[in-house]
Amino acid sequence: MSAKLPSSVQTLIDAFNRLPGIGSKMASRLTFHLLRQSDYDVNRFISALDGIRHGLRDCSRCGNIAEAELCAICQDSSRDNRQICVVEGPLDVIALEKTGAYQGVYHVLGGALSPIDGIGPDQLRIRLLQARLDELLEEDGEKSVELILATNPSLEGEATATYLQQLFDPLAAAGKVTVSRIARGLPMGSDLEYADPTTLLRALEGRKSLPPNS
Repeated sequence: MSAKLPSSVQTLIDAFNRLPGIGSKMASRLTFHLLRQSDYDVNRFISALDGIRHGLRDCSRCGNIAEAELCAICQDSSRDNRQICVVEGPLDVIALEKTGAYQGVYHVLGGALSPIDGIGPDQLRIRLLQARLDELLEEDGEKSVELILATNPSLEGEATATYLQQLFDPLAAAGKVTVSRIARGLPMGSDLEYADPTTLLRALEGRKSLPPNS
């Protein structure tokens, strides 16, 4: 029979246990670790949680996490805004930034196409990407834009990359957009966020242009 814990302690254990990758033992360890910390450290932890809950928003341009209307990368004028790396989530941005080699910008879709889960094009930031491309091409139609499709090498990620390639085929055929896909340095079924920087760097450097289907 398990020991009866104070409700506040059990509630925190349950909260940790609901986080991905944290089992009941680890949830208990984290909880009792916090119980041993000073008020200052606990308050810092609470403040950090409150900050990510109420101090963050989606970047209005790329969909990445941000503290202002635009994220730090979109605000950086030294980045090449005509080279857009399309990823599924913010963790993928962090993983690619660790390579230190990519100087373009990003577009965070917010997931991948998955009809079985009810996720179609309208549930992702695809229209925002279209509007972004239209704006860039309107600013200077003489310069092409490169879209680097860096969705995860999973069935959903591959389906999303194929959909985007077909969607932007007319612009690619007109020479306005170049569509590329990161190289197969990533094993099928893996996620970008778990790949090491060297593997991601090789995948970026080995990307190949995708010819229009039409």
